Amino acid sequence: MTQPFELDLHSEFLRADLLLNMGQPTEAARILQAVVDAEPRNEAALELLARAYYGSAQLARAEEQLSLLVELSPSNGWARRALARTLERLSRPEEAAVHHRMADALGAA
Repeated sequence: MTQPFELDLHSEFLRADLLLNMGQPTEAARILQAVVDAEPRNEAALELLARAYYGSAQLARAEEQLSLLVELSPSNGWARRALARTLERLSRPEEAAVHHRMADALGAA
């Protein structure tokens, strides 16, 4: 009898992190999307997916993941700063300024 395929989420997360660090953000995003689909409130997976999207210039997708991360954790200064930078790249400086101010208030670099 064969076992149904189960996604090893931790291994896939680590594999995606490695790919991202090797400069392959598109492949990392593909893997991470399955991880986030399985665990939609996993903040580490959302952050890594947002980084992969940002790194592959999929800015609308990066914004979506970062907005969700900010919603889940409003005091996450890193997510606020990353969202601000993404919005700047999307030519939306007024929206970015709000998140920059929040990141500053939270002491994010």
